[in-house]
Amino acid sequence: MSTMEFLKPMVLPVPIRAAERHGAVDLYVPPAAEPLPAILFVHGGPLPPGLEPLPREWPLFQAYASLAAGHQVVGAVVDHRLRGPDSYPTAFDDVAGALDTLRADPRVDASRVAIWYFSGGGRLSADYLRAVPSWLRAVALTYPMVTPFPGWPDDPRFRPAEAVVSAGDLPIVLTRVGEENPAVAEGVAAFVAAAEKANLTIVDVPHGRHGFDNQNDSDESREAIMAAFNRVLAALA
Repeated sequence: MSTMEFLKPMVLPVPIRAAERHGAVDLYVPPAAEPLPAILFVHGGPLPPGLEPLPREWPLFQAYASLAAGHQVVGAVVDHRLRGPDSYPTAFDDVAGALDTLRADPRVDASRVAIWYFSGGGRLSADYLRAVPSWLRAVALTYPMVTPFPGWPDDPRFRPAEAVVSAGDLPIVLTRVGEENPAVAEGVAAFVAAAEKANLTIVDVPHGRHGFDNQNDSDESREAIMAAFNRVLAALA
């Protein structure tokens, strides 16, 4: 995304709630009498050096987390350190730490958590698809990069298209766009083919491009956001 595009709001109007900052994680916690399920939103990358503001302050991720809170689910956004194509291990550790923070919060039902990955963050899903924790109720992938670009390191640990064959009955929600970067689209096609026996729901956005959720202002985009969101909510119920 350009510096202008990443500051655009979500195309689905969502009232932005106040966030609590816990280290690298922002929590959006609705009032409740008992612990609630949670969704951790994982941004993409690699991000350029010196980028400001960082993703948890982007209107798009604030909207996703606020949307979760509006449905009695704790929304969380993590700033991870995916700064270059070789920094996936560091970024994964940041996401794992964010999950620990989220699940340790007494307002969260630690046994009902979903992880929602975007763009270049999609490769970080492989470990959780390969060995699904008992607390993980769903994985969502929105316009995900699941294979490296040509010339990038191809660490076998971060190959979701290989890992998904071990995902069992875990609900996986894939949102793919019709006007995708060809290299990204090729990886998504490989993931779908490998997920033939997985519990995969595909949400198609035929006229959408990478970043449709804050760039393609259309009913198609809004319906796709809610279709994916409702599937994740159902898995957390």
